[in-house]
Amino acid sequence: MNRPDPDRDRLPPRRPRTRPPGRLRRTATGVATRVGPTGTFSAFLVLGLLVITAASSLFAGLYVAVIDDDSVALLDEPVLRLAMGVRSPWLDTSVTVFTEAAGVYAVPIVGVAVIVVLAIRRRQWVPGVLGLTAGAGSLAMTGVGKELFGRDRPPRTDAVPPYETSPSFPSGHTLNATVVAGIVAYLLVLRQMRRATRVLTYVVAIAFAASVSLSRVYLGHHWLTDVIAGWLLASAWLALLVVAHRVRLRISEARERDDGGA
Repeated sequence: MNRPDPDRDRLPPRRPRTRPPGRLRRTATGVATRVGPTGTFSAFLVLGLLVITAASSLFAGLYVAVIDDDSVALLDEPVLRLAMGVRSPWLDTSVTVFTEAAGVYAVPIVGVAVIVVLAIRRRQWVPGVLGLTAGAGSLAMTGVGKELFGRDRPPRTDAVPPYETSPSFPSGHTLNATVVAGIVAYLLVLRQMRRATRVLTYVVAIAFAASVSLSRVYLGHHWLTDVIAGWLLASAWLALLVVAHRVRLRISEARERDDGGA
């Protein structure tokens, strides 16, 4: 009989209950008990596909608004004016240093370093493949999107130097930071057993991505709709990657059970 490898990623195991469940947990547990593991996994896949569909649909609607210039009048201009109203010399410098450090160092270098360390420590190729696929996909979407839409950035008179010259839509900083932070958080959570640790990991990832994203609006380097587009594309891409990985884990565990029962 083959023993499961304890050092391999797998779907989170069921843990003994240590406190009375809340209403939401009782409902989720009841549904999972009725439909079984296969039904629960299928529901997860459906949820992932719904996220992909919803994000893609919202992005399509946002694209139409951007093309028709509706977003500039209704959302982008007021938000840019609000950002300009809270600027100060020291804050401009701080935000500029942060966004440049995050875009040039934190996202590509730190992200790659963490993924490489995870791959080496776990002796698996999955973290590397997931990280490489996530990063390559976000870079491709950024480049194609900018060339396809060719949207102008906010006027330089409303921006903080140094100025950007590439097209504005979608925000590359937002898309890349969200994807890299998201995939790193997901890979870390696969081995974290404590719920508090998992929640903290996701909170840190979301806070980092949101900070990078909003810094672009503050500096006048992007319209808010550029940032929203980056979030939507990143959400759809991450959902697709996570669903694909969970399918792989499910197939792998099913094979383990078949081999063990043979």
